[in-house]
Amino acid sequence: MDKIGIKKYIRTITDFPHEGIMFRDVTTLFSNPNGFDLTIKGILSSVENTNIDKVVGIEARGFILGGALANMLHCGFVPIRKSGKLPGSVISQDYKLEYGHDTLEIHLDSIEPGETVLLIDDLLATGGTAEAGVKLVEKLGGNIVSCNFIVNLPDLGGSKKLADLGLSTHFLCSFSGI
Repeated sequence: MDKIGIKKYIRTITDFPHEGIMFRDVTTLFSNPNGFDLTIKGILSSVENTNIDKVVGIEARGFILGGALANMLHCGFVPIRKSGKLPGSVISQDYKLEYGHDTLEIHLDSIEPGETVLLIDDLLATGGTAEAGVKLVEKLGGNIVSCNFIVNLPDLGGSKKLADLGLSTHFLCSFSGI
């Protein structure tokens, strides 16, 4: 699947970060003005006519997308970072990823109860990171209206995990395998 013709901008790096992994590198997409423009417009089209109060981007590539989207949507941007990176009061959520465990954090005062939130990241694999981001937003009382990603790796089960949670998810392209 390639809804808007962006796969050609995404580089695949074999055996990174571990042997057997096909890493889908979106930095080549970001560095191409046409590819980046297609990406932002593609994500925006999935949330047309949706009132969004905050765009929440997951570290680190979600920051690039999230800042651009928040600007276009005229709303606030909130970063979700790995543990120990945010100053001030935070809440935390542990999660599993493809090759280990980690913790994400969000500022305690970043989302007001009832605010509508667009969650954004570059890639959905097992869904652990996205699920942790969703839990953080929900702990603060935010309502996730959509989870958007550039790349879906459906064979790893993340899209099913988010669907099972009742979340609306959108992807611009998918790659088979790991």
